[in-house]
Amino acid sequence: MLMSNKGRPARIHYLAGTFRVLSPGDHVVCAVTGRTVPLEELRYWSVERQEAYATAEASLEAEKRSR
Repeated sequence: MLMSNKGRPARIHYLAGTFRVLSPGDHVVCAVTGRTVPLEELRYWSVERQEAYATAEASLEAEKRSR
């Protein structure tokens, strides 16, 4: 039986300008909002904190919290 990655969170290593999938899945969870972000829509993350964000606003909020 094949395992489907649909509905499973991916484990990601975030790099500058790209990311690497460590464990397959079809989404990540925003560190600020808790919202599910499909991998094909993932545009915002922090290399330093290794976190994903759903929107630019969520990314800015995470930056403010980290200071």
